[in-house]
Amino acid sequence: MENHELLKRAEDLRGRAERSGCVTHTGFLTPAERYQLENWAKHTGCRLLFYGGGEDSERTAAFFLPDWMEEDAFDPAEYLSAMKLTAYFGTPAHRDYMGAVLGMGIGREWLGDIQVQGDTAYLFCMPSVLRHLLSLEKVGRVSVKAEELPLSEVPAPKRERKELSFSVMSLRLDAIVAGLFHLSRTEAARQIEAGAVSLNYGECLKTDHTVKEGDILSLRGAGKGKVTGTGGTSRKGRLFVYAEIYR
Repeated sequence: MENHELLKRAEDLRGRAERSGCVTHTGFLTPAERYQLENWAKHTGCRLLFYGGGEDSERTAAFFLPDWMEEDAFDPAEYLSAMKLTAYFGTPAHRDYMGAVLGMGIGREWLGDIQVQGDTAYLFCMPSVLRHLLSLEKVGRVSVKAEELPLSEVPAPKRERKELSFSVMSLRLDAIVAGLFHLSRTEAARQIEAGAVSLNYGECLKTDHTVKEGDILSLRGAGKGKVTGTGGTSRKGRLFVYAEIYR
């Protein structure tokens, strides 16, 4: 479903960038919001960049560049901040950090990804809320030390990524879900009809929806995958699908 308020905001930010000659940007977007803006930009010819502060950030901000600026001249460190939270005598989980930050009155759009690695968490945010976040001293019952960190010093998240291939009779959603997540077609269809499957970050209940290269699919509780290519057929005429799965 289209978020018309998001598109209206994007049009305004694009106009401001053109008139002022300065970079304008949104707050941190959900993956679904980013996907919608990416499609909007393709149809409008808008120059749009997405950055979340780190490698493969899930939540990113959309940046509108003025006509004079080349993409390689854009420095995300001028518009995004990062901080490190070190926990003492405990290992808070992601939800604990999220609850502590939102409990400080920080709007979700000002907060990017939170990467938890053992007793340390790395958090991306807008510079306008950094000072407030640096005052954080407790996450749940655990004491933490907060310090600012350059974007370049935030370690890349450890994510499992696996390449796979499988064959299908057609690029129906139920067939692709079955291949990606090692399910039977019957179980894949059941999961789709139950609303457990997302296609490009939006719910899709149509088992026969045609999937294309570049589409991102997720199954609740099983992870997320991307169709990276199709091509070639087996002796039985089945089409080969190439994909990546993330967990």
